[in-house]
Amino acid sequence: MIEKTKEKELVIKLRKEGKTYSEILSIVPIAKSTLAIWLQSVKLGKKQKQRITKERLAASQRGGDAKRKQRIEKQNKIFTQANLEINTITSKELFLIGVIMYWAEGAKEKEYYPGSQLQFSNMDPKMIQVFLIWLIRVCKINKNMLIFNIFLHQTHKDRVEEVRKYWSKVTGFPINNFSAVYWKRNKLTTNRKNTNEKYHGVLKIKVRESSSLVRKIAGWSEGIFENIIKK
Repeated sequence: MIEKTKEKELVIKLRKEGKTYSEILSIVPIAKSTLAIWLQSVKLGKKQKQRITKERLAASQRGGDAKRKQRIEKQNKIFTQANLEINTITSKELFLIGVIMYWAEGAKEKEYYPGSQLQFSNMDPKMIQVFLIWLIRVCKINKNMLIFNIFLHQTHKDRVEEVRKYWSKVTGFPINNFSAVYWKRNKLTTNRKNTNEKYHGVLKIKVRESSSLVRKIAGWSEGIFENIIKK
């Protein structure tokens, strides 16, 4: 009983100093329910309340930081393991990858507008690089047949040169290949998160005299579809 009385006195003393429940329990090893009962009648001053609030916020921040670190470590582990699952890409696989990319992101020939040229648009630099490799290596497109157009939000007019240099570096083509810039109107209010300094617009790749290739890609895409559905 004497021991419990001393523990209770110490608990009350620590609480009046502005210690949180967690801090007190780290000093006095008792049940949290007992702690709550002992402290239910203890009144705190403004200074003590402020300290407790500050410590709670700090503890919450530490907890959030720990969870964030765990999430990042998990993401990195998954990414690394998945990356290792991809071995050497064969010529056939590269061919199929390019067809699927164009099937998903490329412009299709319209019945009312026959003879459309190949057009592929994306803002992901890695996807742009892979698609260019596909055009040049697989489709044997000469580099001088390629045309580049940049589509940029109006609020980034002061970054035009920076954006042109960016796409020149991504593609490996001279900067004078990126003189065509088209402006996208900005909404007054938007929830988009990709309009900061990391935003470099959308790059459209066009190929001169490529209507036959567009039709081939349509046939390849249909062939992929039919083979998968049959299986």
